[in-house]
Amino acid sequence: MALDHAEIYTDNRRIMKITNNKKQFIDLLLLADEQEDMIDKYLERGEMFVLEDNGIKAECVITKEGDGVYELKNIAVSPDCQRKGYGKSLIEFLFSTYTDCNTMLVGTGDVPSSLTFYKKCGFTESHRIINFFVDNYDHPMFEDGKQLVDMVYLRRDR
Repeated sequence: MALDHAEIYTDNRRIMKITNNKKQFIDLLLLADEQEDMIDKYLERGEMFVLEDNGIKAECVITKEGDGVYELKNIAVSPDCQRKGYGKSLIEFLFSTYTDCNTMLVGTGDVPSSLTFYKKCGFTESHRIINFFVDNYDHPMFEDGKQLVDMVYLRRDR
């Protein structure tokens, strides 16, 4: 199946903007947000990017939330490719592509591995949504063996 996409090359990695048939890439997104109906809330209104480097290594979806404000709704790196710079490459790509982005937000579970990753990418903690995972998901969510309760929002300002 042919994809409608734009291709951008950076550091021998190909980043494609996916404009149609986004659902065919859902499997990797489900690693970061395991409930498909939650992904459905932002997938079509967001812009999706896939990073290839001898196969798909990472994906993300970003939405425009207001004047100069974007939210990284989902970023997922294939488990065997984590800690190799693919996630950070996507985030840096987004900042260089969205020149009108003054603030990028991202919401994540309150677990050290996720918070450390975003802080290494220049994000700082902004606020929390209390009981987000308990109130919005149809089953308990766990990451790194810890049940997710609150969503921690981080921000990166230009």
